[in-house]
Amino acid sequence: MSDEPDVDAPSPRGAATLDEVARLAGVSRATASRAINGGSRVSERARVAVDDAVRRLGYTPNLAARSLVTRRTGSVALVVPEPDERVFSDPFFARTLHVVTRVLSERDLQVVLLIAGPGEQEERMLRYLRNRHSDGAIVVSHHRRDSFADQLVSLGLPASFIGRPWRHDDEVSWVDTDNVAGGREAARLLQERGCRRIATIAGPADMTAGVDRLEGWRQAMADAGHADDAVARGDFTIEGGEAACKQLLAEHPDVDGIAVASDLMALGALRVLSAAGRRVPDDVAVTGYDDLGVAERSDPPLTTLSNPISEMAAEAARLLLAQLEGGSAAPRRVVFAPTLVRRASA
Repeated sequence: MSDEPDVDAPSPRGAATLDEVARLAGVSRATASRAINGGSRVSERARVAVDDAVRRLGYTPNLAARSLVTRRTGSVALVVPEPDERVFSDPFFARTLHVVTRVLSERDLQVVLLIAGPGEQEERMLRYLRNRHSDGAIVVSHHRRDSFADQLVSLGLPASFIGRPWRHDDEVSWVDTDNVAGGREAARLLQERGCRRIATIAGPADMTAGVDRLEGWRQAMADAGHADDAVARGDFTIEGGEAACKQLLAEHPDVDGIAVASDLMALGALRVLSAAGRRVPDDVAVTGYDDLGVAERSDPPLTTLSNPISEMAAEAARLLLAQLEGGSAAPRRVVFAPTLVRRASA
């Protein structure tokens, strides 16, 4: 008789069972249980087979029995599908972690930070969520390739997103800033300043923030009858802003205004412009997006759109709490308006 906990009994009528997972994976019931529970006495081949069977059958462990196995309760996962060097160097993530931790700690919930790039790390993170090691999840900085929205909807795991998700935006709760409006505001400011050749350094095309801010910029350029071909893309990092600005100067040497989709990328642009002997704002006016501290310390101080990340993070935590405490809170979306902060760069 197996000494493994009966993690799938009782199961809802029609739901996949642990025995079915084991049979499909071609392993014993005890091995399947250890693989699902994160046990160490499982070969990599068996773990992969069990993970595949879990996905194909849509298996979900019984939560009451599962808690006896894992001893993990009272925690929420903050999911950041980014490389760790990015997470620990970008003030956006530091602010998010601080606020989410503060709000959830008031309800005696522990935050577990899950960081992973694509590939094996992402699969390990998804396995953690599938195995219900956390009561819920808050996802931030997701990309088009990520399957977190798909997985969380499939699992029925309480969740909220910071940033509009690519898929299932009507099935999950999320908060965001009005990135389209922010992109328009940045372009209009440069137009009002008298800039005649306005470019943009857009964010990644696989993130909704990058797409929406570029769309707002294009709308404002079209409204003013200005060309919208001076576009370079970055990755929301200083280095990405540097590379994009070099591209813009090479392709459009007459540029006299640049709307940049993040403050970190704007810092990179300021470095390139200074090295090229282009004075800011006399020769080229520059705007950023975020206002998380670095903008006011740049040289010159950066005109930017304030992204209310503290309010967004707090609201995302509250949306998750509503699901955890109410059990069946309907999905909600909350959109904050960005605020223009005028400084010397424009």
